[in-house]
Amino acid sequence: MNWLSNFVRPSLKEKLKGLVTQKEVPDNLWHKCPGCGHMIFHRDLDKALNVCQHCGHHMRLTVKKRLGMLFDDGHYQRIELPKVVDDPLKFKDQKRYSDRLKDTRSKTGEHDAIVVAHGRMGGLNVVVACFNFDFQGGSMGIAVGEGIVAAAELAVLQDAPLIVIPASGGARMQEGILSLMQMARTTVAVDKVKDKRLPYIVLLTDPTTGGVSASFAMLGDIAIAEPGAVIGFAGARVIESTIREKLPEGFQKAEYLLEHGMIDMVVPRRDLRATMIRVLSLLRNRAPAGELVALPIDTPDDVDQD
Repeated sequence: MNWLSNFVRPSLKEKLKGLVTQKEVPDNLWHKCPGCGHMIFHRDLDKALNVCQHCGHHMRLTVKKRLGMLFDDGHYQRIELPKVVDDPLKFKDQKRYSDRLKDTRSKTGEHDAIVVAHGRMGGLNVVVACFNFDFQGGSMGIAVGEGIVAAAELAVLQDAPLIVIPASGGARMQEGILSLMQMARTTVAVDKVKDKRLPYIVLLTDPTTGGVSASFAMLGDIAIAEPGAVIGFAGARVIESTIREKLPEGFQKAEYLLEHGMIDMVVPRRDLRATMIRVLSLLRNRAPAGELVALPIDTPDDVDQD
């Protein structure tokens, strides 16, 4: 039986391998909703713009999907951002910062945590600076600061509104004081846009915290947030341990901030584009909606004298 087991069976296996062997099933076909725990098929989730159909939980969007959702027909043009020193402080903890950057760039395909693009939204020219949370938590270092400055300068040059979409854990600790300096730089950049009387709109997504929320993210002429987005400076646990009190339910969520006057509106993702176009139209079209008609004014001579 040796010749049967050694020659015939292996031969049959090779011939039938492509017919009977099961193909490997990708492990990313289903996604679990962090809000309700339901499993959602990837195509359904993509069609719903990464919003759970069961509970409405807004999951994070990639930069590419975010920009494609907002611009007319999904068409936009990215700009090349200024080059900066990668590791100015030669920082090292468990791993060198320069090595972390290389790994993150390889995984995300992006140079840093911000993408600046321009195009049309509802027929209006706009400049958009969008954060990539997958790039080291969207943390703000020198490169991100340069991105915001470049976006502001482009908006002024094109006489276009500036839209910033933060998704960040705050300043990048590996760049130390240099990352904190970006808070002042980005604030000055936004002021230049406002000095030209151009609309500056901020779309707050989950999360917007730390030095980002303490600078340009909360300076918008209009502050719009996605449902359930965490928006604040320090984390809730840090605040509770500091003040030694229990925080209110939903503290730092978009709905809580809307209720307390910190933001202007909370808009579901499916309505974001239409809402932003409407806001931009109101801010940019300053002419009256209809023809002005002069009303007659009574003069003393027209008043009957008794």
